[in-house]
Amino acid sequence: MAGDTGIPLIAQLDPKRFDSAGILKQVAAASRQLAELKGITVGIPNREVLINTLGLQEAKDSSAIENIVTTHDQLFREASLPEAERSAAGKEVLRYVLALRLGHDAVARSGLLTSNDIIRIQGSLELNQAGFRKLPGTALKNQFGETVYTPPDPQYIVPLMTELERFINQDDIGSLDPLVKMAIAHFQFESIHPFYDGNGRTGRIINVLYLVKEKLLDTPALYMSRFIIQTKSDYYRLLRAVRDADAWEEWVLYMLRAVEVTAREGVVTVAAIRQALLTMKHAMRSRHKRIYSQDLLNLLFSHPYTKIQFVQHELAISRITATKYLDTLAKDGFLEKIRIGRANYYVNPSLVHILTGAPMVALSGNVA
Repeated sequence: MAGDTGIPLIAQLDPKRFDSAGILKQVAAASRQLAELKGITVGIPNREVLINTLGLQEAKDSSAIENIVTTHDQLFREASLPEAERSAAGKEVLRYVLALRLGHDAVARSGLLTSNDIIRIQGSLELNQAGFRKLPGTALKNQFGETVYTPPDPQYIVPLMTELERFINQDDIGSLDPLVKMAIAHFQFESIHPFYDGNGRTGRIINVLYLVKEKLLDTPALYMSRFIIQTKSDYYRLLRAVRDADAWEEWVLYMLRAVEVTAREGVVTVAAIRQALLTMKHAMRSRHKRIYSQDLLNLLFSHPYTKIQFVQHELAISRITATKYLDTLAKDGFLEKIRIGRANYYVNPSLVHILTGAPMVALSGNVA
């Protein structure tokens, strides 16, 4: 244990304890699925499509873990609104996408994931510059109101985060597989609980950014929040078991399983997005050659709900022309035009169907 902090020193972990047959088998399974996910994302050349669409889905699920609840419809609609017009929950959820993008840009630039990057990610999530907490962390309680964990006192945060930063960024620490390191790093970050708020969401962003840093993914397209929601009791039970009983192996197996399951689901989702994008591309080029452009297509798959202003800005065209493009596509069944309040929205039903699993809206035309 790290003195009076109550949490393990990860630098003292023996890498050999993670060489069991069960862990190695699960590492192989998770790695295969992750490689397949990385490969299929190459088929979508504009990364903004995946960062925006899958990022929105992850933002919703990650925020739901923290009891910040919003519906898909509300989230997709509010993503197209100015900040001032969004609901409180919508603002919180959509800040997750911005924080993810900020972190991804930092990792892409430096090839590192530093404490300063993590501070900026949390600051973007919480709209503050408080940095690491300077007061004792709030005791974490279970559903019965019993205290199950008290985070370390503030004086330990900087040395613990310094150790974690080195663990994340240096390859000379044992012979741990990167996926095992991700699991260990996630436990350690959540145990340090370095911020007043936003530790859970920040930790889940760190997971995917670490995979990008390790080049296991090119695009941040693996989001484990849905798996954690579905297995929430196991997640917290296993976190506690590491602290109380040094049960690292069980925790690592859980996180490796999360990677495997989530990557498999991600492959299906990305493949569906790619197919829907290609279907619309061929149909638009065939029936609306004057309207079609790759930039317009990318835009329609970056925003489940598109507005005239988006097309006007992205294509550098007049509002009249942008309106004509969207209205034409809506009349021919590529999009669904809806009016909410005083604004028109153009919904991409195939994309909404993929992201939500909801039945596709019956439109006047078809894009087959």
